[in-house]
Amino acid sequence: MEEINPWKTLESDIKYDNNWIRLTEHQVINPSGGQGIYGTVHFKNRAIGILPLDEDYNTWLVGQYRYAINAYSWEIPEGGGPFEEAPLESARRELLEETGMSARNWKEIQRMHLSNSVSDELSIIYVATGLIQGIAMPEETEELVVKKLPFDEAYQMVLNGEITDSISVAAILKAKLMMLNGEL
Repeated sequence: MEEINPWKTLESDIKYDNNWIRLTEHQVINPSGGQGIYGTVHFKNRAIGILPLDEDYNTWLVGQYRYAINAYSWEIPEGGGPFEEAPLESARRELLEETGMSARNWKEIQRMHLSNSVSDELSIIYVATGLIQGIAMPEETEELVVKKLPFDEAYQMVLNGEITDSISVAAILKAKLMMLNGEL
């Protein structure tokens, strides 16, 4: 099967735009030939996630209240990476900001689109090892709680539905698979 775009865009109109996202409404002809609308969200940064692991397979989670879901969330350290900044540099900055840690070793383990039916947001996930503890420098809008725990406890939190953030779920499940396969 050829990978050709069956959608036809007739017109596009930006409905909302800020420093982080742009919402556009498109007048389209859908794959079955019908006319309709389609809304898309363009993200102005990459989503960067970091799974820190020490030599004893402990990791660190960041807890914070997430306005969009109106709930508290436990997550791996993560944040936005500007397109003009190399993804690894964004990862280094986010890990330092949120946990105060730097790492000697970095391994990219996953790239994924977070909600590709309505958004173009790309996430890049790293495992960071050879950790060095420093001082956290969270952004002024962040009220974070950082906790160290065994990786298997974080894995169990995913299985129990206690971690629901998609980047964190993907990172922890991928890392567990890599551990089982002797790749991490």
